[in-house]
Amino acid sequence: MRPGAKSAITADDLAWDAFPARGVDRIDAFAKSFLKVPKGEGSGTPFVLRPWQLETVAALYPMDAPRPRQALLSLPRGNGKTGLAALLALYSLFADEVDAPQVLVVASSEQTAQHVYKAARRMIELNPELEARAHVYKDRIVTPLNGGEFYALPATVAALQGWDPTLMIVDELHVVDRDVWEAVTSASGKRSESLTLAISTPSDSQESIMFDLVKYGRKQDDPSFVFREWAAPEGCAVDDEDAWYVANPALGDFLSIDALRATQATTREAAFRRYRLGQWAGAQDSWLPFGIWDTRAADRSLQPGEKVVLGFDGSASGDSTALIACTLDGFISPIGIWNQTDEPGWRVPRAEVTQAVDDAFDLYTVVELAADPWGWRSELEDWSKRHGERKVIEYNTGFRQRMGPATDRLYAAAMDGTMTHDGNPILSLHVSQTVAVQTAIGAIVSKDKRNSTRKIDAAVASIVAWDRANWHTRKKTRKVVSF
Repeated sequence: MRPGAKSAITADDLAWDAFPARGVDRIDAFAKSFLKVPKGEGSGTPFVLRPWQLETVAALYPMDAPRPRQALLSLPRGNGKTGLAALLALYSLFADEVDAPQVLVVASSEQTAQHVYKAARRMIELNPELEARAHVYKDRIVTPLNGGEFYALPATVAALQGWDPTLMIVDELHVVDRDVWEAVTSASGKRSESLTLAISTPSDSQESIMFDLVKYGRKQDDPSFVFREWAAPEGCAVDDEDAWYVANPALGDFLSIDALRATQATTREAAFRRYRLGQWAGAQDSWLPFGIWDTRAADRSLQPGEKVVLGFDGSASGDSTALIACTLDGFISPIGIWNQTDEPGWRVPRAEVTQAVDDAFDLYTVVELAADPWGWRSELEDWSKRHGERKVIEYNTGFRQRMGPATDRLYAAAMDGTMTHDGNPILSLHVSQTVAVQTAIGAIVSKDKRNSTRKIDAAVASIVAWDRANWHTRKKTRKVVSF
């Protein structure tokens, strides 16, 4: 790349008459004829699409069907997603025979977006025919003969206004928020053919636009949306090398198994599962292994008169509040979860919470209500007067010596299947957002960071309810010895 003004392009436009028609066959021929591997294994050799890549490209650029508008490729690191994205970008720029093609690569930062841009730039530099027909700048590539442009942009709403892309590549969708995705997709669609292509490893949270798209792709047969997912089988051991091959199509090709062995030996399990096995494994410090909670959902509901223990974790003002029931045989079901909304000045509806407590005492046989008193002491005194002093107890969730063992007990029950729950989606979300630090007295749960918008109150109330229900169950079965 030479700095400064560029000389005029004197080469003729590339001719495509001898190439296959627009679509996957032309992309394959374009790669073999014009592109070389820009770096890493096989650097400088012709860029040859593997069968799994060809199958993917065929879905994105079919020869005999309308092209899709959106696509998501979810795959582990090290499988050549940057090179594949660069190939598609250059095909769109040079060989798709579109007037004034516009290619955008978007990522969480401009620096990340530069990864694909730099790979594409290097591919141009390695081919004199492409280099003679492009002006390569630090931040863009221009092809004057067809009016084409290629930019790398940060994933911000402001940066995505005013474009008219033929191809929009979103690199690492797992760190892109919903507002940006909506800005990305709204920028596309102005042309008769345009593609928004996201390529990413999984996110650490189900509360993400990527997981929403994954769920859509798994369930829907939508010709306008292409979804491809490479992931190890659920429940596989982290060191199961057969599962590694399922998740990594490039393993044994340009991805070396000894590299994965070294990574697995020095990487936390959750991170290895996400980045190397393509699994939705949650945050590195997640309290429960990803997916365990969902497997404990049961087709069951609380019955009138059933014996339950209530766990309560309340907010003093604008955070979330939860009232959770647990039966004496370990079935967890929310009575109420009051999630903070986006409404300015939102506060927990205390009267509504009190009514839910009263209703629960009326409907079920409440053995005990265990409540964190912080910010709710006056309500606890009122509940105690109405429902019995011995039935309403304080349970300080900030007392680590109590909360640590309680958390570990519910963890063990979730792992061995001795607890169930009703599948409430808000409770499941709170559980998935709960992280834990292991200590000598047990796991201490918390949000992922201070002032995080990812709420966990329902998970905390479930730990309280489970702990006290378990205590009452043990008390009931304890044998009485007479002397």
